[in-house]
Amino acid sequence: MADLDLGEQIAHLHATFRSIVDVLDLPGLEEKIADLEQKAAAPDLWDDAEAAQRVTSALSHAQARLKKVRELSSRLEDLPVLIELANAEGDEDARAEATSEYESLRQAVDDLEVQTLLNGEYDERPAVVTIRAGAGGVDAADFAEMLLRMYARWSEKHGYALTVMDTSYAEEAGIKSATFEVDFPYAFGTLSVEAGTHRLVRMSPFNSAGKRQTSFAAVEVIPLMEETDHIDIPESDIRVDVFRSSGPGGQSVNTTDSAVRITHLPTGIVVSMQNEKSQIQNRAAAMRVLQSRLLLLQREQEAATKKELAGTITASWGDQMRSYVLAPYQMVKDLRTGYEVNNPQAVFDGDLDGFIAAGIRWRKHQEQENS
Repeated sequence: MADLDLGEQIAHLHATFRSIVDVLDLPGLEEKIADLEQKAAAPDLWDDAEAAQRVTSALSHAQARLKKVRELSSRLEDLPVLIELANAEGDEDARAEATSEYESLRQAVDDLEVQTLLNGEYDERPAVVTIRAGAGGVDAADFAEMLLRMYARWSEKHGYALTVMDTSYAEEAGIKSATFEVDFPYAFGTLSVEAGTHRLVRMSPFNSAGKRQTSFAAVEVIPLMEETDHIDIPESDIRVDVFRSSGPGGQSVNTTDSAVRITHLPTGIVVSMQNEKSQIQNRAAAMRVLQSRLLLLQREQEAATKKELAGTITASWGDQMRSYVLAPYQMVKDLRTGYEVNNPQAVFDGDLDGFIAAGIRWRKHQEQENS
């Protein structure tokens, strides 16, 4: 049996990894960690709980990034030894294990390379995602809920923290809208390529005639801003309404008026929040999201005149960026990148990495072409 020979592939993998490390600037990352560790050790750190949370979160993310790079470096160094041992033993299982490790490393290096493309101003921030049912009636509301579950499953698979901030349930089935926060390193940069109009084609379970139905849902992704990005919002510019939180079918999940809806009168932006237990907490959370949207709007207006930034945030790829087809055939296709799979159920179960990676690469290519 011929020896396992992956020398050329491993050399290419090493070269790719070295270029990634150069971009990541490990000395700079180590310096950042040292600075954050010093801040985290300050005796008065928790005098300001929110500031402390930002410091500890940033430290955790930076340490995780450095640990991942070091672990990949170590595995890459060990791979030739693993292959050499497998060949020496002449054992098929050992060779299969070595091949599997190579494929795992290739995927890990590819994922890390995609992360190096996330260098936008807000890419490191947590992401606030809003899903809204569009045209298509009850099917659209059901589709919106399917997308919410899809992103929740994707986050769960990666161990990312996802917090649902507000949900508006539809009367018959599904949701009118939902807003959630996802927090992990480069959350906004990663998920911003999901922004746009999503289309579902299927045999409608809500149609007695079983006709094929097309429905739409809009996905908005914005970066969660920090207090240092503060923008003044006069009280006269907002209207605050309070109401009771509710669940599916209107069932009360709260016996007090703790949910908050803030309307920004000059722009018409509306933010609702019912995740927290108290009205004060919900108002603070809603104001934070409103700040994010206003700051983003301000940046988009600047970008319109300077021809920078706004495209990737406002989903300017047309009215439809991805189709999920369940009938008459099975396919999910991204219309910007051409990336497609023939297993929609896997996608709805959170298998989104291929679409996200293709979207990030496509966006970078578009930026380079337009620069």
